[in-house]
Amino acid sequence: MSLNLLIVDDEAEIRNLLARHFTLLDYNVETAENGKAAVEVLENNRIDAVITDILMPEMDGIGLLGYLRNHLPMVRTIVITGYITLDNALSCMRLGAEAFVFKPIEDLTELEEAVELITKRLKTWQRKLRELRGMKPES
Repeated sequence: MSLNLLIVDDEAEIRNLLARHFTLLDYNVETAENGKAAVEVLENNRIDAVITDILMPEMDGIGLLGYLRNHLPMVRTIVITGYITLDNALSCMRLGAEAFVFKPIEDLTELEEAVELITKRLKTWQRKLRELRGMKPES
């Protein structure tokens, strides 16, 4: 399984760095510069996981998490941010973020591990669903 990943950040340098990095790790990567552009990508592509910044124009990361929770609850999320507050962290947790990584990102290990964990969880669910499809209903 190759994970379909969406990277959302208004900083082109970070967005491009992460896109190159995860593409080299064999993930299918899409990018968006803010939450509004991310919604367009999500409506037109199958996305398994989103890495998003919080502070962005037009629609911020918390707005994007709310959209995902209401419209695409199976999409897993990781938040990256340099704007660290307890309120932001709690909002992200309440909206289902699976990981919270602080900027500046000096080492991509923590982010890689979060994406790998999501990949493992999705593989487990896919295996369980295949098993369920293979079972015969009881009469």
